[in-house]
Amino acid sequence: MLRISNLSKTYPNGVQALKNISLEISNGMFGLLGPNGAGKSTLMRTIATLQDADSGSITFGDIDVLKDKPALRRVLGYLPQEFGVYPKVSAEEMLHYIANLKGITNTAERRELVKALLEQVNLYEHRNKHLGGYSGGMKQRFGIAQALIGNPKLVIVDEPTAGLDPAERLRFNNLLSEIGENIVVILSTHLVEDVNELCRDMAIIAGGTVVLRGNPEDLVHGMEHKIWSRKIGKDEVAAYRERYRLVLAKLSGGAMVVYILSDEDPGDGFRSVRATLEDIYFSNIN
Repeated sequence: MLRISNLSKTYPNGVQALKNISLEISNGMFGLLGPNGAGKSTLMRTIATLQDADSGSITFGDIDVLKDKPALRRVLGYLPQEFGVYPKVSAEEMLHYIANLKGITNTAERRELVKALLEQVNLYEHRNKHLGGYSGGMKQRFGIAQALIGNPKLVIVDEPTAGLDPAERLRFNNLLSEIGENIVVILSTHLVEDVNELCRDMAIIAGGTVVLRGNPEDLVHGMEHKIWSRKIGKDEVAAYRERYRLVLAKLSGGAMVVYILSDEDPGDGFRSVRATLEDIYFSNIN
């Protein structure tokens, strides 16, 4: 169990990135949703011991994360939003190097581990290819391979599918699902679809605070019969935003469609539509 209690962080420029964040996260895939600048990466970097908090606490099992960073690092796998690779080094060579740094010094043991990881992330046939020649999705799968060295109990992935094409995103999400069966995996993203497909538990963070927490299916079920939509003119959006609790306005088939949150039929040409996790997300960050 990962426990985060009253965690706060303010940067030197005065931006308060985290405001008394409290979460308890158990085994499985946990989705952390939020817009850019919401505080997701600050939270992930703090959990991963890459920066300090101003106040609060984090524990993982019996490890006090903020006081004993080396202990957490021994059971942590981390895939940051952006990570560099040595372009002229092969995936196999790089994994051997990282495994050696993590204390796996027995050559035979390390060879078996690297082979197993490359097979797990479906890169074994590309093991001798230089990392600089990998596609975006292949680099992300390599990133997961390096994060899994040492059998981590906690894995953090920050915006892992941003920039991937649909096929690579599907392969990567399938890989995350397999990994997240028996350990804590935190998926930090602004992509609602990834959380909807992968996670049984989630939180939405906005403005440095947790604004909603729960099971995605339960949250959507609780919003049934409360989402209404209609087509309007593009120049009417501002007026509708003033009159209703506007969740989302988007172009669809060349027309502007607005979605509002209302416990009762608002009339005015609106029709009831099925709620989605996207509705939950936008209604909590707008």
